[in-house]
Amino acid sequence: MTNRSEHWDAIFSEKDDQDLGWYEHDISQTLKFLKPIEINADQRLFVAGAGTSNLVDELFKTGAYLILNDISIQALSKLESRLTAGQRYQTLHQDMSTPLAQIEPVDIWIDRAVLHFLLDESAITQYFDNLRASLRRGGYVLLAEFAKKGAEKCAGLPVHQYCVEEMQERLGDEFVLLETEDYQFVNPRGQKRPYVYALFQRQAT
Repeated sequence: MTNRSEHWDAIFSEKDDQDLGWYEHDISQTLKFLKPIEINADQRLFVAGAGTSNLVDELFKTGAYLILNDISIQALSKLESRLTAGQRYQTLHQDMSTPLAQIEPVDIWIDRAVLHFLLDESAITQYFDNLRASLRRGGYVLLAEFAKKGAEKCAGLPVHQYCVEEMQERLGDEFVLLETEDYQFVNPRGQKRPYVYALFQRQAT
């Protein structure tokens, strides 16, 4: 795919999940933001940068159909190895800075810590183009990214720090902010990583 893909493949190949800098044993913060949506089996969820996250296991409990995206084929392979028969999903090996492969419209777009790795304006614009092309009217977007004045690098890569105002500007007026929160994530090495969480809903008309 790209050198970025090779970078992430090496990380997922060489490290156990609990040693990854973004690993969350407790995923209650993300689940708290999703709880008001009342996810059900009739919905389709897009998980950007699914990696090997425990969040995927919790999302399967809703019965929803999951589209599990990651730039790393190694991450997707490790994730699939622990999934079970009967779970409804597809994996998508895709760099989100490139045009997204055609998928059925989704009801919820979930991104914890993918968007902030895109630095070039063209890459960021393509990400949001992918989001708008994939999310149905009335659907929801949860973005959780590195906050302003937080860490400047993650996994050896520079990051683009976000505030909720920039998220709103890039999504556009058809997206309504429902909830936002500054959140202090403590990574497996005990380092504090300020995040901004924001839940948006796309207007139905």
